Order: sequence, then structure tokens, then C-alpha cells
Amino acid sequence: MADPRGFLKVRERELPPNRPVELRLLDWREVHEHLSVAEDKQSATLIHRQAGRCMDCGVPFCHNGCPLGNLIPEWNDLVWRGQWAEAIERLHATNNFPEFTGRICPAPCESACVLGINQPPVTIKNVEVTIIDEAFDRGLVTPQVPQRLTGHTVAVVGSGPAGLAAAQQLTRAGHTVAVYERDDEIGGLLRYGVPDFKLEKRHIDRRLEQMTAEGTRFRPGVAIGTDITWAQLRARYDAVVVATGATVPRELPLPGRELAGIHPAMEYLHQSNALVAGKVVADPIDAAGKHVIIIGGGDTGSDCLGTALRQGAASVTTLAIGKKPPAERPANQPWPTDPVVFEVSSSHEEGGERAYLASTVGFEGEGGQVRALRLATTEYLPDGRRVPTPGTERVIPADLVLIAMGFTGPETEHLVEQTGVDLTARGTIQRAADFATSEPGVFVAGDAGRGQSLIVWAIAEGRAAAAAVDRYLTGATELPAPVTAGTTALRA
Repeated sequence: MADPRGFLKVRERELPPNRPVELRLLDWREVHEHLSVAEDKQSATLIHRQAGRCMDCGVPFCHNGCPLGNLIPEWNDLVWRGQWAEAIERLHATNNFPEFTGRICPAPCESACVLGINQPPVTIKNVEVTIIDEAFDRGLVTPQVPQRLTGHTVAVVGSGPAGLAAAQQLTRAGHTVAVYERDDEIGGLLRYGVPDFKLEKRHIDRRLEQMTAEGTRFRPGVAIGTDITWAQLRARYDAVVVATGATVPRELPLPGRELAGIHPAMEYLHQSNALVAGKVVADPIDAAGKHVIIIGGGDTGSDCLGTALRQGAASVTTLAIGKKPPAERPANQPWPTDPVVFEVSSSHEEGGERAYLASTVGFEGEGGQVRALRLATTEYLPDGRRVPTPGTERVIPADLVLIAMGFTGPETEHLVEQTGVDLTARGTIQRAADFATSEPGVFVAGDAGRGQSLIVWAIAEGRAAAAAVDRYLTGATELPAPVTAGTTALRA
């Protein structure tokens, strides 16, 4: 283990400071300070102390808290010893893209940390991102070119974390892999869904440089189903991996929904990310000077909040239909489950208001443009349903409304028409335990088969689906398969 008495000597949980709010609202750079350990003595001391708190438990529940099965105690020990080359080797053994997970994953591993039973848990997520940042700075991340080619070809449709993980694993196994993306650049929601203040796109670009050097081919700006049919793609490649994500937004069919100024959250974030990247967007959604209402209190809503504040919104209010979560782990969500607790994201630190027990009942407009939102207090019925309480309606100003209520599933119309794959009752793509669909040679990974989930699940399923494809093509595989389709996380 690292320091045998580390968790006794260092009981505090320490993280690098965020950039000051008044400064970070002026730009789109990452909120968090990720200082080089080699160049900053204070940062080196902090990461050494925090990695040393890891207890190297007999049963490390953090392994189970993370769908990837990250070898957390091992690389904590290596970081404490300053062995960065060995640390990144152990981290990459289970996770293709720690620079993504170390920035945007909600870290269920920390909820499962044994130290967290009676102390603040180890800062696993910060240690992880420090390892990969140091590895890139020190030139330790290099292309892993396959020693031989199998002669088999694979198409991966979708370039989010599931698709990229599957593509990298299959390329390293010696297959010729092409990644198709309908957007103009590779990255999926990492590129156009996550704001730069959480994930600067240079992290995506440098990983794509590695993958390109390894042999993965990228085909942006190609919509499978229209530009190329799914049947044509299947005929062209030996196997196909569907990793298109769950991109159909959950709607809110209420009176006034047709008014201008009401948008799905991802439409707003996609345009904002494109503008930040210097692209031209026709008639962009802009929060400048407007009263912005965000319906939905999750990560997407938080991203909308930070974006609207940087655009100069007059006010931003986030509405959550449920109760305000407790500050501490509730009794019905015991360790090591991932509890639902009140969280303050970096965007919440920057401004805006949060309202709970807020049921939207309609929208009001003027000249076809939304101007107000009608709210009522949420009432919980005995059967668990949440409904507006009669007589509690009120009106709040709203010039821009963003619906951030999650996603209902993948876009499957063209896929079903052109291949005949089966769907589940939830509208996701039906798959077997090995990620195979009902169409021979077609596999599915990530949210397209699982439904809306976490980035760690997407990468884990991409890796596992790659192993299944490799076995389908060659009869055997040496690729790791961390999960099977349909497995569940510890979260209650």
C-alpha cells in the first residue's frame, strides 16, 4: 500500500483550488486548476498526501463502484511513490480515456471508498486526472500500433466515449477500424455536449492524434442511415458497432410549448460549444440579457447554467420537480451505494438560483415568444407520483427556457428500417450478454443499448463490446471485457 498510516495522519480531503469565479466567468477555460506536479511543489505535496490516504483495503469496494474496475489502490500507491510511468500503465490497463473520466465522471468510486465510512473518501478522481495529465506532459502516452493486421474491418458508428473505446481496442487488436460521426468533428457529446469549462477540447484532440497514429480512421460528417444506409455499411464491413448514444430528449408537452425560446438543453449546448470552437452557427440561442429557466437539476442543467452565466444572462433559475436532496448520505442509501445527496457543482458556485418542489404547468408568451413560466408546488401522491398542488400556481419571468430532463433513448428509425434490429420496450437497441444485436455482425455499446448513463459505463461497454467483436471475427480474444450487457452499478 502507500503510506500505511496515511489515512491516520491526513484526515482532510484536499483538492486543487478552482479558478476564481469572477475570472472564470470571463472565458471558457476549464474551471479546475490542474497544476503540473513536476513544476509545482504545492501541487506535488497535495497529490502525494492524498494518494497516501488510500488504505489498500482487503476488499477495495472502489473497484466495484467503478464500472471500469479501475485498479485504484495500485495507482494510488504508485503516485505516492512518484512512479508515474507505472501509474499510467495501471490506469490505462482498465481505462482508455482517464482524461475524460477524471474531469466529467461523477466518481461513484469515491462513494464506495472504504475510508469514506467514517472519513472523507480518498480524492480518487483528482489522482486519476493528475496521473493522465502528468503522463501526457512527460511524454508517457504514445501510440500502441498493432504488431499485425487481421484483415478484418469494423465500422464504429458514433464517436462518443463508447465508440472511441471500442475503436481503440479493436484497432490495437489488429482490425482495420473506421469511426463514423454525423457531426463535423469527432467526439460526440464530449465535443458538443460538454462545455469547455468542464472539458477543454484539446484533451479530445490529443487522444485522437494517438488513435490516428495507431491506425484508427475517422469519418466525420457522415450520417449513417441517410448519407450511407445501414445495410450498405453492413455489407462493406465485417462487423458494425452501434455507439450512437441516447440522444432523443425527454419532452415537456405543456400548454405554450410551441412558443419560441423553449429548447432542449442539448440543442443549446451543442450550439454554444460550436461557437466557442469558432464555428459559424445560424441564429444561435443566446442567453445574453435574458431571464433563463432551466428545467431539470442534473449535470446537463448544471452545464446550461454555467453556459448561460458566461453568455451574460440577466438571471438563471434551475427548477427541480423533486425535494432538495439531503446534505449527508441518507440511511436508505448506505455505503457503498452511490447516494443521492445535495451537490454544488462549479456552475452552481458561479451564480443562479435553484428551486425545488417546482412543477412546471405551462408557458406564457407574447408575440409568439415565451415570456413567463407557470409553476406550482409539487405534491407527492401515495402511489409515488408527483403532481402540481392545486392553488399554488405562480408565474416567473422567462425569456429562454431550456429543458434538461434527460433522454428517452437512441434515434433508431433508420437503423430499424434498414437492418431490422430488435428494440426493447424502452426503445433501446436489444442486445445479448455479449452486446450482439438480433442482426448478425452488428453489436451495440453504450447508451444506445443501455439507456442514458455515465461516461464510465460507456467506456466499459465500449471495451467489452470490442472484445465481443474480436471474438466474433477471430474465434477468440485477448481483449478485456469488464462488463456484460445488462449488468448494473451499485447505485440504488
